[in-house]
Amino acid sequence: MRILRTKAEVRAAVHEARSGGEATGLVPTMGALHEGHLSLIRRARADNDLVVVSLFVNPTQFGANEDLGAYPRDEHRDAALAEAAGADILFAPPVAEIYPDGFATSIHVSGITEVLCGAHRGPAHFDGVATVVAKLFQIVAPDAAYFGQKDAQQVLVIRRLVRDLDIPVRVVACPIVREPDGLAMSSRNAYLNPAARQQATALNRALDAAESAVARGETRADAILERARAVLATAEIDPEYLELRDPEDLRELDAVETTALLAVAAQVGKARLIDNRILSASR
Repeated sequence: MRILRTKAEVRAAVHEARSGGEATGLVPTMGALHEGHLSLIRRARADNDLVVVSLFVNPTQFGANEDLGAYPRDEHRDAALAEAAGADILFAPPVAEIYPDGFATSIHVSGITEVLCGAHRGPAHFDGVATVVAKLFQIVAPDAAYFGQKDAQQVLVIRRLVRDLDIPVRVVACPIVREPDGLAMSSRNAYLNPAARQQATALNRALDAAESAVARGETRADAILERARAVLATAEIDPEYLELRDPEDLRELDAVETTALLAVAAQVGKARLIDNRILSASR
């Protein structure tokens, strides 16, 4: 595996592969790799001839009071894990390579960024996500890009970005990877002490409770949300949000008629955690 630092190096490597008829897959990450990231790399490896993993802690998607400075960074560890999972190139640029002096452009995707995480982290969060992903797509020019379904709103934002700007990239959303106790894997799990780590498992249990209610025939959003909220309350978690949304356009739902996205975010100990579940109405 090669570690590349510049846009020119990555473009040259991808151009060489494409000249030989090879397909390229991109896995964008901010490092602190875990099994969720590695599952994306392995999927990209299965689908493509050349696999590029980006490692870039994107400053523009962090708010003023968020954890940019504390975000875990260990390039040596991440490089070893990425290589073992099948990456051919690790693109690990310095900030100035992505945002040179005078950089003054950002991309705003309206309509689906104002709710859920956008409502709580501010619209600049998804502006930062959309802008850096658009830049990575321009630099790498992948045939396909791989993202985790845990960041369900982010996936929708990127799909809309690709659609609206006619970017020729196939966006592949891969299933959430969980710890044995159900906690969704996240780089921020490293912030959890043992007590908070146990408390955090309530997020998945809350989603389970809601899914069980739907499986038994419950369709009313208020009743479904109450089942999930009760589990969180037992664990002494006050969610930042717990909402039932349309899985395509994120409009709020009063009932589960076909499918619905149940999304939750909560501060647990020192970590802000998110999780979600697609609920399907029983037939």
